[in-house]
Amino acid sequence: MVGLRRLGTGWQRLPGALALLAGALWWGSLTVTGFVTVPLLFTHLPNPAMAGTMAAKLFTAQTWLALGCGLLLIAISRGRDSEARMEWADGAMLFIAGGVLLALLSEFAVAPRIMARENLKLWHAVGSGMYLLQWVCAGVTLWKVTALQALASPQPLGPGAPET
Repeated sequence: MVGLRRLGTGWQRLPGALALLAGALWWGSLTVTGFVTVPLLFTHLPNPAMAGTMAAKLFTAQTWLALGCGLLLIAISRGRDSEARMEWADGAMLFIAGGVLLALLSEFAVAPRIMARENLKLWHAVGSGMYLLQWVCAGVTLWKVTALQALASPQPLGPGAPET
C-alpha cells in the first residue's frame, strides 16, 4: 500500500514536471536557435543566401516546436476537472498565448515577405523583434512555472522517506 501511495504522489507531480519540461524546451530552443545556431550559419556558410535558406528552415521548425510546447502548457494548465487550474496558469496564460501567436505570425505573415525579398530590411527587423518578444514570453512562462514548482518543495520518494 505504501508503494501505491508513493506512485500516486509521483503521478500527481507529472503535470507540473511536463509543464516545466515544455517551458524549458520552448525557451531553450528559442535561445539556441536564434542566438547561437542562426548567427553561426551566417558566419560559417559560404554565402548569405545559403545561410538564409537554412535559417528559414530552422525558424519553421522552431515555430512548430513553440506551438507544441504552448499547446501542451495550455492543456496542462487545466486540472482534472474543468474548473481547476494549475497554480501558475493564470499568471502565465497571457505569455503562453502571446508567444504562440507571435510564433505563428512570424511564420505565416513575416517569413513569406522575407522569402519574397519584399522590403527585406523592414521585415527582418519586424521578424527579429517578434522573435525577441516570443523569447521573452517563453522566458516569463518558464520563470512562472519554475517559481511555483520550487515553492511546492516535493517530498523525497526514496528509502527512508516519510510516508504520506
